[in-house]
Amino acid sequence: MGAAMVLSRIFGRKAAPARAPATIPAGERVYAIGDIHGRDDLFAQLLDQIAADDTARGPAQTTLILLGDLVDRGPASRAVVERAMALRSGPWRLRWLVGNHEEVFLKALRGDPKVVRYFVRIGGAPTIHSYGLTGEAYAATDFEALAELLPTLVPPDHADFLDAGDDQIMIGDYLFVHAGIRPGVALPAQSQSDLRWIRDDFLDDARDHGKIIVHGHTITDTAEDCSNRIGIDTGAYASGLLTAIGIEGEARWYLTTGDERGA
Repeated sequence: MGAAMVLSRIFGRKAAPARAPATIPAGERVYAIGDIHGRDDLFAQLLDQIAADDTARGPAQTTLILLGDLVDRGPASRAVVERAMALRSGPWRLRWLVGNHEEVFLKALRGDPKVVRYFVRIGGAPTIHSYGLTGEAYAATDFEALAELLPTLVPPDHADFLDAGDDQIMIGDYLFVHAGIRPGVALPAQSQSDLRWIRDDFLDDARDHGKIIVHGHTITDTAEDCSNRIGIDTGAYASGLLTAIGIEGEARWYLTTGDERGA
């Protein structure tokens, strides 16, 4: 092949088209909140911030998405669930995802001592305390007894609410999930386990997934805005930072509660 033909092929190539900015449909606004983990105080604060921000931006059809892991680790899981349930009658369209902690909590309510043991190990004890079993009474209860008692402590409508959450929510060019997706697998074919539990295989993959994946599950100091995913779990139960993303048109922004780490 002659040099002129090689140069012609090289310089004659069209540049790959730049990816258009991610967007949601006109007239819509979305807020998504990361892992709350029993911090009802921060949940209330962030909802106030979202309400003020939503009002300031003017009329829109606003959807609020909770990315899962409402329960465990923090002190007030019951109050978080009750506040989330009350949002169904509020001004926003409410949608919520089932996180891995909800999955284990719901399985623990079926009365298997081994599952209850695992639930406690991953941070379920504060959730149990929030439903009324505390102090010496909790300390004196073994896992077999706790497996029988726990379903009587949690109101059925709380369990029904948590179990009614989605595993993925698609709005425009964004896909909202709890943990992430399995790279290379079509979005409709994602497994429930990956959507709720995946970590490194998703986080370490830089390919275009077809949608911007908004997720929680993995803690970072601040919102992690990457080319193919956005992580908004800022470790609220320990850091005092509960984060939400706002999206409208091509714009996106972040709201975060006050930093309590220095308190």
